[in-house]
Amino acid sequence: MTLFLGLLTLVLLLIGLALLWLARWGRERAGLPAGRVIYMDMGGRGRQRVALVSRRHGLSGRPDYLVENRNHVVPVEIKTGLAPPQPHEGHILQLAAYCLLAEETYGHRPTHGIVRYADRSFVVDYTPALEARLLKTLELMRTDLLASDVARSHKQPSRCRGCGYRDICDQAL
Repeated sequence: MTLFLGLLTLVLLLIGLALLWLARWGRERAGLPAGRVIYMDMGGRGRQRVALVSRRHGLSGRPDYLVENRNHVVPVEIKTGLAPPQPHEGHILQLAAYCLLAEETYGHRPTHGIVRYADRSFVVDYTPALEARLLKTLELMRTDLLASDVARSHKQPSRCRGCGYRDICDQAL
């Protein structure tokens, strides 16, 4: 009987270690930092999936993950494509928006966030300068929403080529 209990204990211990290893491997593969996932908008069950809201800034959003580690919240944004040499400006501003929303929701200012592409992650520091860039971009977007005519941005020819209005657009590249 003692031998059976000893073997059972050993088997349960090995199963527990294997589960811990699988959890760590899955976390690393997803590009998540150490800590507890407190928000997930990636199709998981039992997790908070409502949008975070800032009434002060008129902003809402649903980050892919928020990970808490020692009273620090780290937003993680997952992108499916391969990583560019540097994260795209729009992805950086999206992450900054999630940092702002996390700060207002949880009361702690994130020091950084992570943009995870299929093959690489970038740590983006959430600095006062980045927050100011985000707020300026939001202000420009609100101004454009109220304008009767807004010039199109043609900084990315590939977006123009894929646009559904290309055939009728008088500004097409």
